[in-house]
Formats: sequence, structure tokens, C-alpha cells
Amino acid sequence: MSEEIRERLERFTAERQRQNARILAADHLGIRRFFNLDEAAYRGGALDAKTKEMLGLVASLVLRCDACVDYHLIQCVNLGATEAELVEVLNVGLIVGGSIVIPHLRHAFDTLDVLLAQGAG
Repeated sequence: MSEEIRERLERFTAERQRQNARILAADHLGIRRFFNLDEAAYRGGALDAKTKEMLGLVASLVLRCDACVDYHLIQCVNLGATEAELVEVLNVGLIVGGSIVIPHLRHAFDTLDVLLAQGAG
């Protein structure tokens, strides 16, 4: 199962990069501004980048976006978040979002297990 999840994450990353390249190739000022704003929001400032990615993970879980959950988990692990930290973050998302979040929590744990096993993406 973990090989299947690893392949899912590889496809996700490749597709995200391809799709973003296509979107940015449209060279629309509003779209570029939004993408720049999104990127800037996760840079370190009064809160460090890892904390901001963890906040993004909670929001993604509550909004029930598996693609966003995967993205923020990848970023969190790459920024050094520990399993213990991420389990607490996922718990906050579950508490805020309620039981409707459980399928996305399952998805998140599958992704987390693969990321931790391979030492991040």
C-alpha cells in the first residue's frame, strides 16, 4: 500500500508542477499576483515557515482538500516538522472540522507515513 501512496504523491507533485506551469504561462496579471501572494504568505516572518505550513495543513484538513493536505504535509516534513508535531496539527484540524474530516485524516496519515519513511519529498 505504501508503494501505491508513494506513486500517488509522485504523480501529485508532477501534475501540480505541470498545471502550475500552464496556468502561469497564461501570463495573466491577476493570476500571477495571486500565486505570488500565496507563496509570500508561507515565507517566514513573525511566524516561521514551518508554523505557517502547519496552519495551512489545518485549514486544508478542515476544508477537506486532499491535494492541499498532501502539499502542506510535504512542505511541513521538508521544513523539519516531526511526526509528533504533525499528529498534534492533524488533531487540531479534526477538532475544528469535526467528524466530516475523518476521511481526509485517513488520507493525511497515509501520506505522512510515506513521507516519513522516505525522509520527505
